[in-house]
Amino acid sequence: MYEIDPERLDLAREFREKPFGRHSGELQRVINRMRAGSNEGRLVLVTLERHKRWGLARMGAGLRAPLTPVPGYEFTSYEEAEWTVFTLRWQEITGRELVLD
Repeated sequence: MYEIDPERLDLAREFREKPFGRHSGELQRVINRMRAGSNEGRLVLVTLERHKRWGLARMGAGLRAPLTPVPGYEFTSYEEAEWTVFTLRWQEITGRELVLD
């Protein structure tokens, strides 16, 4: 499985600048790694109010398992919500907090 290099902050910056659309090959590998594996416990965005508010939840063991809300996360910008998921997944996979200057 692809290993994310926590020193590759250039890839995080690329995602931060353009969270949607085409990405470089290396960033796409990072995104694919973040989306790979078991769904159980995976962070996902949930719509709280259509096109206005989003929150975070964790997936359950199966496709029909209920989502578990993650308290303290509410967004009014979908881009900011995506960035937060990216940073949290980065930390879960690499064991290092993602801090950009």
